[in-house]
Amino acid sequence: MVKFVLDAEQRLFGETVDKVLAQAAVPGVIRAWAGGDPGPGLALWRSLAGAGVFAVAVPERAGGAGVLPVELVTAFHELGRHGVPGPCAETVAVAALLDRLAPDSPWPAGIADGTVVATLALPSTFDSPTPLYALDADVAAPVLMVAGAQLRAGVPGGVRGSLDPARRLFPVTPGDVLAAGPEVAAAAGEARDLGTLVCAAQLTGLGRRLLEVSVAYARTRRQFGRPIGEFQAVRHQLANALVEMEYARPLVYGAALAHGTPDFAREVSAAKVMASEAAYRTARIALQVHGAIGYTDEYDLSLLIRKARALRAAWGSPTEHRARLMSSLS
Repeated sequence: MVKFVLDAEQRLFGETVDKVLAQAAVPGVIRAWAGGDPGPGLALWRSLAGAGVFAVAVPERAGGAGVLPVELVTAFHELGRHGVPGPCAETVAVAALLDRLAPDSPWPAGIADGTVVATLALPSTFDSPTPLYALDADVAAPVLMVAGAQLRAGVPGGVRGSLDPARRLFPVTPGDVLAAGPEVAAAAGEARDLGTLVCAAQLTGLGRRLLEVSVAYARTRRQFGRPIGEFQAVRHQLANALVEMEYARPLVYGAALAHGTPDFAREVSAAKVMASEAAYRTARIALQVHGAIGYTDEYDLSLLIRKARALRAAWGSPTEHRARLMSSLS
């Protein structure tokens, strides 16, 4: 049996990020971001950078704290739990990409201190080329894309709708070539895996928050003179959600510990599958527990339910990652 326990500094880091977000009225930030007003979100971004969230994705030589995958997962668990909008995972992936392909670029230092919000378009599947989309490309700079063996500037088109209104997707076409050669594909693979890892961490935090809200609601919502949490069917559903989330989180931390080893890609895929499915099923249970109110735009729960569905497909769907796991075993 393996037990993952954060040390005192890592726990304090997570608590600090949670406090920053608890004071930020994040649901209002989400709604503003979805409506095309990035001001509150960018202010929150700078606060998160001040807490060190992006510094742990940037090497020390570029002004960061070094790439610390466990700290990254700890921070992104809190980002997911509060539903923070913006290209957070994409910015982390850009930092990893530039570390390999452009170590003298000034962008990583800006990522560390929060003055740079970056986004990245990668092929949406592991096997086939498809149209590339970049998250929040109207807010981010740089906008990068990987096309074949080239790293290029991305030229965004018009915004497209998303399952999560706060995930604003832009089709991108190739611009200037920034790097070329076989090392681009290798660097893109590493960046994809790191982005997938922090997306999985977001999903575990998101699922945990959905469960917390649902348990609290089940304790107060009454039917037939009793809290609905006393009904066995509701209790079993919530218990099943808890079990799934408890299985997912160690896989995410296990993948973080595998960073830099040959097993990292495989562990990331396993974590993404479990985190995606656990968070999505928890979102469905949350909706069942809350009933019709869970669909209401004015109710904050709806922001989290939509994000769970969108993040399930982001950075590779469960089907894609299962296929990757199977290929690694053959």
